[in-house]
Amino acid sequence: MRLKVTARAKVNWTLDVLGTLPNGYHELDMLLSSVTLSDQMEICESDSLTLSLGNAGSSFVPDDGKNLVLKAARLLQDETGIKTGAAISLQKNIPVGAGMGGGSSDAAAALLALNRLWHCGLSPDDLSRIGLRVGADVPYCLHGGLCRVQGIGEKVIPLPMARSIHLITIQPGRGLSTKEVFESLSEDGIRPEDRPRNDEAERALAEGNIRELVRSMGNVLQPVSVSKRPRLRQALQDLRDSGAIGAQMTGSGSVVYGVYSNAQKCREALVQLQMNYPNSRAMHTVDTGIEIVEAE
Repeated sequence: MRLKVTARAKVNWTLDVLGTLPNGYHELDMLLSSVTLSDQMEICESDSLTLSLGNAGSSFVPDDGKNLVLKAARLLQDETGIKTGAAISLQKNIPVGAGMGGGSSDAAAALLALNRLWHCGLSPDDLSRIGLRVGADVPYCLHGGLCRVQGIGEKVIPLPMARSIHLITIQPGRGLSTKEVFESLSEDGIRPEDRPRNDEAERALAEGNIRELVRSMGNVLQPVSVSKRPRLRQALQDLRDSGAIGAQMTGSGSVVYGVYSNAQKCREALVQLQMNYPNSRAMHTVDTGIEIVEAE
């Protein structure tokens, strides 16, 4: 059996940090959506477990045990006692160190695909439990679509979304370390005005009210990341100047995105933005995070 897998990126509509737990992890409250930007994988049975990276854009992605795909696969083997290997080919399109969950989505996709390939028979809850050991975003990526995510990432609540939303993303500089951003947040604290209004944003998404969504969005990590990557500030302004109703950072950065009222305005803005940001990309939200098909 050979499986072709699509692993989609995510964006944060909101990201709030409620406090620090006794184990040192941060307690989160977030609204996340899957978007059309995706990595591609092919997976087939093999005597050993291997990972190959298929494009030059993956030069910053490890192909050894540090890669979350291999980490997830090995945890699944440990959990089930499976001895079979797999040959995994990964084509990276989601930017690295971006706050778009690329590594987590790849890990989630590997768990789902290998559970199928190896006939493990694990439930979604079992896979989420394993995924949380790989990374905080993996349980969400196993669900995909619009979800409210709480705790350290283990509480994933699927939500209705009235309409697809069109976005443009920009990564104006180098990636950011999530760990470093959270450490700096702990030192600097959170200003009340930087907190999102999660309940209002959730309601706006359910109603398809984009302007209310923009008024409710927020990311408490954004000031910290902007201080580390000052070019983010200009990119956010350029998104607004291009016609975005609102603009914000996703995750811990270093990608920022603009929200557009329709596909036409998004396409027009992309032409303008690509003159200064060749890596800017247009995309829209979707209901699923991972798709798996059997290849002939």
